[in-house]
Amino acid sequence: MSVGPLPVLWLYGPPGVGKTTVSWELFTQLSLAGVPTGYVDIDQLGMCYATPTSDEWAPEPASDPGRYLMKSRNLDAVVANFRAAGARCLVVSGVVDPARGVDDTLIPHAALTPCRLRAAPEVLRQRIATRGRPSDQVDEVLRYADALDRNDLPGVCIDSTGRSVADVVRLVRELTGGWPDLGMSTGVPTGAPADGAAETSSPYRGPVTDPGRILWLCGPTAVGKSTVGWQLYERASRAGFRTAFVDLDQIGFRRPVPAEDHGNHRLKADNLAAIWHNFRASGAHRLIVVGPVDRPESVRTYTSVLPAATLTLCRLHASRAQLAERIMLRAEGLVSTWGLAGDDLRGRSGTLLRRIVDDATADAEALESAAIGDLRVDTDGRAVQDIAQEILLRTGWAAPEARS
Repeated sequence: MSVGPLPVLWLYGPPGVGKTTVSWELFTQLSLAGVPTGYVDIDQLGMCYATPTSDEWAPEPASDPGRYLMKSRNLDAVVANFRAAGARCLVVSGVVDPARGVDDTLIPHAALTPCRLRAAPEVLRQRIATRGRPSDQVDEVLRYADALDRNDLPGVCIDSTGRSVADVVRLVRELTGGWPDLGMSTGVPTGAPADGAAETSSPYRGPVTDPGRILWLCGPTAVGKSTVGWQLYERASRAGFRTAFVDLDQIGFRRPVPAEDHGNHRLKADNLAAIWHNFRASGAHRLIVVGPVDRPESVRTYTSVLPAATLTLCRLHASRAQLAERIMLRAEGLVSTWGLAGDDLRGRSGTLLRRIVDDATADAEALESAAIGDLRVDTDGRAVQDIAQEILLRTGWAAPEARS
């Protein structure tokens, strides 16, 4: 049975316009309606910069400013994997080249529908100030927004000024002709279970033979995987190692989760292998990965598609009291996850937060019992820098001779 390209909706626009929020809401609505749907933030496919200089620790590659080519190639890879894994459509959010937009010739596995979100300059200024991300530069954001307005790139344009998220999502569906048009991709009838398409072949599935060193941080919710992982990423980059960064959750959003792929680990592993292949082609030698894993067979799912890489699994551990404190700090907005999709605990009810604490504690105990990981690092009462330093020393990543 022939399989066509995957319907992909790419919501783009300047930072602060609401791309992630609107995209996540659309993804949630479609998946709750029973449509096997994927989601990816395009920024998560390009965490690989050029060699550090005396002025910048993470400069843009001279041959690919903005890393638009890298992101597009990685997007094509994950589109193929989402399609092969049974997804019927994929929602993408993120910035595009303001002069050229999206080059769909670089994403042949997608039936692409671009949709631009915009907002009045004063609204963008206010939103950026409210979210308080250190990477946001107001003047730069406004210049980017102005360039998008001037260049009038293809696709519908929706102004989010004064509109609720629900209103913007409704307009996106209406102005894109009721996206997704599930009839455009043959092979799986609407409503069929995901496993009906799970055997579809993809050029981006299976083992890759790229070497290099991969350090994977795992552990329960709120143990500090992302915070410590980013610290390690910065340290490795500043030390002169071409290093990349991947958050497994952010490359494996597929709902409903099919019974045959517990935790979406098969999809995440295939996407990780494909992305690592492209990062290696761009010159990266090392990769920091953060993401949960709960059983030895899931670990083997990843090692099986990365046979040539040296993969070290580091498990971060914390007590129930420490996990509860960190979860509550995130819920109160005192610890930020910088707007990562699906990872915001703010505004959650006390009952739900207590359940999250219970689940995180149970996960920590299960990981401890199974002795998951090549090394275990306790994080209770310790600074991020101290934890990162221990990991660097115990894994040998701090040694100059370890460049590979």
